[in-house]
Amino acid sequence: MERTLVLLKPDAVQRDLIGEIITRLERKGLKITGLKMMRLSDELLNEHYSHLVGRSFFPEVKSFMQLTPVVALCLEGVEAVDTVRALCGITKAREAAPGTIRGEFAMSVQANLIHCSDSLETAKAEVPRFFKAEELFEYKDILETYVYNSSERE
Repeated sequence: MERTLVLLKPDAVQRDLIGEIITRLERKGLKITGLKMMRLSDELLNEHYSHLVGRSFFPEVKSFMQLTPVVALCLEGVEAVDTVRALCGITKAREAAPGTIRGEFAMSVQANLIHCSDSLETAKAEVPRFFKAEELFEYKDILETYVYNSSERE
């Protein structure tokens, strides 16, 4: 099973979409192994968005991500990274497919409600950036039998 990071951004918090978004992720069959609300420090944002630090729009991204706390989730499932990305829709939210989280609820590139890891390698770096080992939980999900066939659970 893969693990991936999701951040519900300040616009999701302000627009009261936390429950709606988490519900969609859970209904798909993804298991929550970590969940917390947190404020993002300058240091954490500089590390997380290190690929954007030199870009002219980075200060605005950073400022936006610090408007409110965010909700961080670690999700687990078969091909969790690609599954979450498909559920979220493309970054430019106004062009995201109907039915996706961004396609249903967002219009912006920045205020697009949700961050999700873009690859398994990225997820392996992002999850420990936002969660200490003791904040992640392993447990048997009793619905797993109804979400995956036996070969997918192995």
